[in-house]
Amino acid sequence: MSDINTLRRVLRDCRTIAVVGLSADAHRPSHEVAKYMQQRGYRIVPVNPKYSEILGETCYPDLQSIPFPVDLVDVFRKPQDCVPIARDAAAIGARALWLQLGVINEEAQRIAEAAGLTVVADRCVKIEHARLLGHSG
Repeated sequence: MSDINTLRRVLRDCRTIAVVGLSADAHRPSHEVAKYMQQRGYRIVPVNPKYSEILGETCYPDLQSIPFPVDLVDVFRKPQDCVPIARDAAAIGARALWLQLGVINEEAQRIAEAAGLTVVADRCVKIEHARLLGHSG
């Protein structure tokens, strides 16, 4: 599921990342991770109903509200919140679902995989990018 080649492929091919649960608070892990990815050329799409803009990008209340294609759905939410997010990720045609460190929900993973999405769970996008692609951007 999350072998090194899969991680590399997702990080290289998925350039538009919807970050579900992205916080406007610069000290929150979601903000730090999204800013890191944004600084490396990824398009960050904040998904959080509490805000209108984060990191200079329009913030959407949910995945279904994003009016353009998204490659990767990166989830910073509690595991119990992941099933509807997985369904929405499939519905919008995302290519991958990434559940951050500590976020594990087997039902959400099954839903996404059944819809053809690549699933990465319990890993950090920033850590994996730095480890696998840090030298190349």
